[in-house]
Amino acid sequence: MSLSGRSSGPAAALDPGALRWTWLPHPHGQAAQPTARDWLATQLGDPALSVSRDARQRPHLDPPHAEFDCNWSHSGERLLIALAHRARVGVDLERVHRRPRAVEIARRYFTPAETLWLAGHEDRDRAFLRLWCAKEAVLKAHGHGLSFGLDRLRFEPDADGLRLAECDPELGEPAQWRLQEIVPGPGYLGALAWRAEPQ
Repeated sequence: MSLSGRSSGPAAALDPGALRWTWLPHPHGQAAQPTARDWLATQLGDPALSVSRDARQRPHLDPPHAEFDCNWSHSGERLLIALAHRARVGVDLERVHRRPRAVEIARRYFTPAETLWLAGHEDRDRAFLRLWCAKEAVLKAHGHGLSFGLDRLRFEPDADGLRLAECDPELGEPAQWRLQEIVPGPGYLGALAWRAEPQ
């Protein structure tokens, strides 16, 4: 499975399982969907692109683009958008700021192993955000969002960043998921999670 950056070429050329993303200025308080739809329409070369939402309010592309999946997240003055071909994708974007209760929140919502890792981390604010973004990206791709439970999936660090090590069977096998941590710009952290769909 490959990961593309902020390319502007036609997304129809994406390989199955490939992902493309961008981040754009987004005024606080403005609805995100119109901006996301415009970028997705440009990527797919379809000015009439239609975006709908399911019962859980997860966005999806209507035919003839049903083999593509999309997701977006906004924080501060920025919007992160992703488009995947024959894969489920979820994204999260967060502004970096002080979180003095990071360990306390982790004890309540994260797994014990993640809380232990966080407590021993020198930069707890950033470590907390990395875990939060990773979890939310997977859960948004899955379709349930945070209500599914942040403690039902566990990440651990490896040489390439965070890796999904364990998860509820409803999310599939951990090895099916790919995670890309990103620093799209100063003062922001984000994550993109995706899982190839059966063909």
